[in-house]
Amino acid sequence: MTTPAADPAANLARYLEAQSQKTLLRFITCGSVDDGKSTLIGRLLYESSVVLEDQLAALATDSRKVGSRGAELDFALLVDGLAAEREQGITIDVAYRYFATARRKFIVADTPGHEQYTRNMATGASTAELAVILVDARKGVLTQTRRHSYLCALLGIKRIVLAINKMDLVGYQQERARAIEDEYREFAALLGVGEIRVIPLSAALGDNVVAAGGNMPWYQGPTLLGHLESVDIAVDDGAAPFRFPVQWVNRPNSDFRGFAGLVASGRIATGQAVRIAPSGRESTIERIVTATGDLREAVAGQSVTLTLASDVDVSRGDIITTREAPLECADQFEATLIWMHEEPMLQGRQYLLKLGAQTLLATVMPLKYRVNVDTLEHEAAERLELNDIGVCELQFDRVTGFEPYTANRALGGFILMDRLTNDTVGAGLLHFALRRSQNIHWQALEIDRRVRAAQKGQRGCVLWLTGLSGAGKSTIANLIDKRLVALGRHTYLLDGDNVRHGLNKDLGFTPQDRVENIRRVAEVARLMAEAGLITLVSFISPFRSERRMARELMGEGEFFEVHVDAPLAAAEARDPKGLYKKARRGELSNFTGIDSPYEAPEHPEIHIDTTALTPEQAAERIVEHIARAGVLAPAPRAG
Repeated sequence: MTTPAADPAANLARYLEAQSQKTLLRFITCGSVDDGKSTLIGRLLYESSVVLEDQLAALATDSRKVGSRGAELDFALLVDGLAAEREQGITIDVAYRYFATARRKFIVADTPGHEQYTRNMATGASTAELAVILVDARKGVLTQTRRHSYLCALLGIKRIVLAINKMDLVGYQQERARAIEDEYREFAALLGVGEIRVIPLSAALGDNVVAAGGNMPWYQGPTLLGHLESVDIAVDDGAAPFRFPVQWVNRPNSDFRGFAGLVASGRIATGQAVRIAPSGRESTIERIVTATGDLREAVAGQSVTLTLASDVDVSRGDIITTREAPLECADQFEATLIWMHEEPMLQGRQYLLKLGAQTLLATVMPLKYRVNVDTLEHEAAERLELNDIGVCELQFDRVTGFEPYTANRALGGFILMDRLTNDTVGAGLLHFALRRSQNIHWQALEIDRRVRAAQKGQRGCVLWLTGLSGAGKSTIANLIDKRLVALGRHTYLLDGDNVRHGLNKDLGFTPQDRVENIRRVAEVARLMAEAGLITLVSFISPFRSERRMARELMGEGEFFEVHVDAPLAAAEARDPKGLYKKARRGELSNFTGIDSPYEAPEHPEIHIDTTALTPEQAAERIVEHIARAGVLAPAPRAG
């Protein structure tokens, strides 16, 4: 007969049951480069007996080959997995490790210390409940220490461990540890961090990591592992209002339609009345479906599928709430932005924004200030560079449900992506909806664009001529305008130089000003096209992102991008205004083609090679193109 002790299945079941009863702590290690973060985690893994024998043998071999401690084990190698990390002895990416003790389970994120990888640190901090901030006892509190502490506070981490590492290299001096603690607490007070535990230790030698040792008898507090095992992390998310971001509409057949996602906060029960944000539609919970059967109630942290009693339109990105605690909805916000890309943030540029399961278009305008992470002072700034942190206003392309990040990480935290490359360029936190977003509403107009177009016997559209200075845009645009007017058409020409005398006279030629220049002109062109005009826009408009933004303001078939193409040498040889000569002499900065880039259209509706066509031929070709597209045909009258 098989005894329970010898039954592998029974042993596994008991082990899994024991593990399920343990609480889970997610924490990060952060600080400046070479403060010993990876070594500390490696020491924790080693002394918690979670390093397997083959891993230990490999560690011994790697320590002799690429380690930094001679013949001794280099515990940092347990964590630093990238070849570049091992070669340089630094952490580049965020390394996640799981381990458990008899009292608790842990997921630790080892985050990089170099300033250029601060974006990776923000990623690790976004899900952490506690931060271990390391300080080299020899160097004390550094700028990166302050930056990481500020980010931790910003991202809602309320529990901080200040680990004063490498105490063995300063002779375990109590005075040195106390001086560092005093300096750090003074800075932390400005952040409003309430819970700080200071632990002097030596990650390399093990002092106060798992066991106290005898080198610092003056320290009477817990070891690092002792504190991690005992710190209170209880959070009653079930007491918060019910929030359920829909991640997927589950429709396996015509008889079932459910909405799958993770309960972000609160609890919900069958039969309870709910409201959908942002539409405001209401229904009742019919079923709470899981893989193992239906539930009567779901609480924060559970992944479920909800079905509704009535056929209500719900899509991915919508948020289900209770009727009694609806969600605020808006399209304009104040937010904190952490910039994570080498290309700077430009006011007025549109970015893709991921908020929960939604993807929206967001425009940064304006940037209110940049935060000096050393002093926490607010500094005037027009843009954010890599690793800068600032407070800005965001304009979304549509109304959405949200909660401030301080109330709900899932509904208040977002990332920004470049629209052309999909690179992540920033991360941020929503603070509140701007009051003006609640006061401004669309006014229904009875005379719409179709009526105005039919009145003029044409279709309103935008002809967007882009190209280098000297390529011939203005000349061609003028000829198109004359040709269309001769045909009895209603037009207007927006020329780059002319607009800068009035509407945009406050703008210069920095990348940021160029973005705002095109944003304003695109909005004006849209209004003119809505009035039924054939609107010609003759602007260098060097950036694809802004030309794409202008296109998306228009309806299908109403935007024609015209690349007036001339090689730089040909445009410079023409130089009708003498601008290239000034730029070559250094008298003009940020001049397109010389010290500022021009991003040529990839798929323009019309391509004009001005080295092969005369301006008259180019204008005639463009008029013929829009005629074939139906722009010159009478538009049907509404109704």
